[in-house]
Amino acid sequence: MSEIKRYKTEPLKCWDKAKELRLQYYKDYAEAKSKGGFRWSGGAEAIDVIPYAFGDDVHALTAEPYAAAIAFNPEFAHECEQALEAKGWARDMCAYMRNYWGSVLINKYAFGGEFPKPDFNLQSGFCCTHAKWFQVLSLWEDVPYYNIDISVPPFWKEEQPNRVQYIVDQMHEAIEFVEKATGRKCDDERLIEGVYNDSRTTSLWAKISELNQATPAPIDEKSMYSLYVFTTLDRAKKEFVEFYEELYAETKDRVERGIAALATERFRLMSDSQPPWAFLRVWRYLEQFGVVSTGSIYTVGLEGVWDIDADYHMTPREDLKSRGVVLTNRDDALRAMADWHMRRPIFSMFYNTDWKSKLMMQYAKQWHCDAAMLHLNRGCEGTSLGVMENRTALQNTGLPVLTYEGNMGDDRDFDEGRTIARIDTFMEGLGLKKLT
Repeated sequence: MSEIKRYKTEPLKCWDKAKELRLQYYKDYAEAKSKGGFRWSGGAEAIDVIPYAFGDDVHALTAEPYAAAIAFNPEFAHECEQALEAKGWARDMCAYMRNYWGSVLINKYAFGGEFPKPDFNLQSGFCCTHAKWFQVLSLWEDVPYYNIDISVPPFWKEEQPNRVQYIVDQMHEAIEFVEKATGRKCDDERLIEGVYNDSRTTSLWAKISELNQATPAPIDEKSMYSLYVFTTLDRAKKEFVEFYEELYAETKDRVERGIAALATERFRLMSDSQPPWAFLRVWRYLEQFGVVSTGSIYTVGLEGVWDIDADYHMTPREDLKSRGVVLTNRDDALRAMADWHMRRPIFSMFYNTDWKSKLMMQYAKQWHCDAAMLHLNRGCEGTSLGVMENRTALQNTGLPVLTYEGNMGDDRDFDEGRTIARIDTFMEGLGLKKLT
């Protein structure tokens, strides 16, 4: 056997800070009421700059990352899921929604104590589940609810002023809703600050993700799942902007010094959809073959904002301040935010299989991927829409594709032994053996 090339590697210096920030986020939400503040909940796609405009003591619990935290603990997840099923709800609904609902039903918080009831729910819906998710919760919790409908195609593909206006009008109404729910007035200067912060956070995540095009990859995808989470918790939060500034500088430094996420990198994968959170060890199993997963359209494009040209080439979009955008009033801020977030690649998954296939093919090219590993995710109809068509499109370019069945939020739909066997067979077909 030829000698195995080994790159320099070292832990991320900001890893512990990331863990502390995440735990503090969930603690702040739980303790907000006792400190005279407000709690609100909604999806990771909620326009969180709106609640941000109402003060530092207004804290969020975004639904998908909270549900993923539940999924990471199968024992707790089973308790949530079984409580919901006992009420007659079907297992084929969104797994994240089921985990969150179950946590409310059993009145247990994943981070300890009783479930902290929000003062209001504010959602933004582009998936068939989103609006109903919090409509049901608001009835159970007896709290006010507002949903912003984002049922328009992504602006990077098709830009029309009336679509921006449709979202902006709803955002103005959402501000009035939060004013009524909290008894406070919207601080427009703080709103503008939040919009700038949001654009900076999501631009930085795209830039960090772009650095993974380097060989060796500076960050592995399993670590990226822990690092991208702040863009799903509260994009406007100053501490998160500062964290991504730090992470970007560190990742750039790793590239310049040739620091690898995996010292034995010799083969590069792209993935797809949310991972099965209870089985992230599968990504470590891949490393035994010298395989590093660089990310996916989901990982880099759920919250990362990109400029995408006619050939689907992806370039991180510079944040609003860097682009010289001056916001002077509420309408400016909301219009900029609507335009900004409709440029995320994630929306392609929910609207057009061909768009997603072309983005995936471009991702494989830009991130120098040797193969793809696609999750047939029973827990999310949106990110799995057209996945077999995506598979065919990638294979037609000559890219080897491995598929496996699972569920991001319900471990009962994942067969670890079978998945490992499929990986072994796939690697054997590629001529890759475990490294010793």
